[in-house]
Amino acid sequence: MSTVPGFVAVVLVTLTTLAIGTYGLRFSRTTSDFFVASRTVRPGLNASAIGGEYLSAASFLGVAGLLLTFGAEMLWYPIGWTAGYLVLLVLVAAPLRRSGAYTLPDFAEARLGSRGVRHVCSLLVVAIGWLYLLPQFEGAGLTLAAALDAPRWIGPVVVGAVVLVNVGSGGMRSITFVQAFQYWLKLTAMLVPAAVLLVVWAGDDVTGPSATAGSWSVPLGDGGTQGLYTTYSLVLATFLGTMGLPHVVVRFYTNPDGRAARRTTLVVLALLGAFYVLPPVYAALGRAYGADPAASDSLVLDLPRLIVPGPLGDVLTGMVTAGAFAAFLSTSSGLAIAVSGVLTQDVTSRRLPRLGDLAAFRVATLVAVAVPLAATLVLPDFGVARAVGLAFAVAASTFCPLLVLGIWWRGLTAAGAVAGLLAGGTGSVAAVAWTLAHDDGTGWFAVVVGQPAAWSVPLAFAAMVLVSRRTTAPAHARRFMVRLHTPETVELDRS
Repeated sequence: MSTVPGFVAVVLVTLTTLAIGTYGLRFSRTTSDFFVASRTVRPGLNASAIGGEYLSAASFLGVAGLLLTFGAEMLWYPIGWTAGYLVLLVLVAAPLRRSGAYTLPDFAEARLGSRGVRHVCSLLVVAIGWLYLLPQFEGAGLTLAAALDAPRWIGPVVVGAVVLVNVGSGGMRSITFVQAFQYWLKLTAMLVPAAVLLVVWAGDDVTGPSATAGSWSVPLGDGGTQGLYTTYSLVLATFLGTMGLPHVVVRFYTNPDGRAARRTTLVVLALLGAFYVLPPVYAALGRAYGADPAASDSLVLDLPRLIVPGPLGDVLTGMVTAGAFAAFLSTSSGLAIAVSGVLTQDVTSRRLPRLGDLAAFRVATLVAVAVPLAATLVLPDFGVARAVGLAFAVAASTFCPLLVLGIWWRGLTAAGAVAGLLAGGTGSVAAVAWTLAHDDGTGWFAVVVGQPAAWSVPLAFAAMVLVSRRTTAPAHARRFMVRLHTPETVELDRS
């Protein structure tokens, strides 16, 4: 097996990423540039950047592997991840941009006037960001192991180093250009090999799916009531979790205004829809050619050589390797930016005031990348898409209720917000920890804990509403709500 195409692909993606990041560095001069690109990113560029950071290891590698192993019911993952942006468009995008905040903790403090709420939000942003970074580093190790026969620790270290350089040197302004490029690279890296493999399949004497795994079901959970519970919980997590992901939300602060935020979201829906057509193609071809379900996470990387042995298969493998590596870099960069922004404002700039804002940001970036990188090197292997799904469940159980109620209900109070964040956050985080520690659990308890969104999201909403009704809303709530829901083109009479 030739490793030259894979090695060339990784080197080219790395060098191009650093080159584009260096180009973007010319425009990064202020603190606002580092945090939110001075709120001047136009919708087309921003949508491509969002697509670049959102299409993570789970999207590029995990979806095809899940479809290969479990069948069509796993289509709920890409459907939910795409539909989540529709919910975000309707409920959150424009008001969140009008809030004028830099981060989710900024929004929470401005809306509720409470430092306590801010501290809880900061902890959750860091926890969700680190949980989401784990599968990115894991996927990088898997990719380099499959494409280059490299040790599994090489991929995480390389991705971590590149992200540190790009994020630490140019911040959001620089990363925007990098991520926009990486979306189109990922789309091309999936589309071209898929088209070639379909042409080869059409000429081969392969009549249908092999029996490498269970039968492909319609997109509804099988396994009786347990399967239905898992499906509904997964749908709830993916539909509502998108708005709570810190690296997604921070992107809407970079738009010039609320109208641009809505336009950005519409373009994102189109870009994600175009990409998610492709993973099912790889899954179907994998079943037709008898791919091994035990290596499902590397299906996209292994399939070209399985179908087209020889130089052409090596070239196609190099292409998908480039796309996969771009996925890890772009998503890791977005998560590092989001976590670094929170750590800078709430930790490093306060504990190390002599450093200055930019130096404090770079220290925060080092911490944001180093902790999950170390955890990846220590923890055992886990499913890439599954880990991302758990991160969505935590996000849906915490920031989704805070944003929806904070934007649309004037009665939300600081005490109510803290109660909901702690209830949803504690429940979902505990479920995630148990699931990662007991991968082989069976029975109803394992099912309910393995997909916690069905109970943790309603629990968070209920806690916020019940406690808020027994406490007093902040005095500035009405004025802040007017700010959130008034278009920028409307001039308020302040006389």
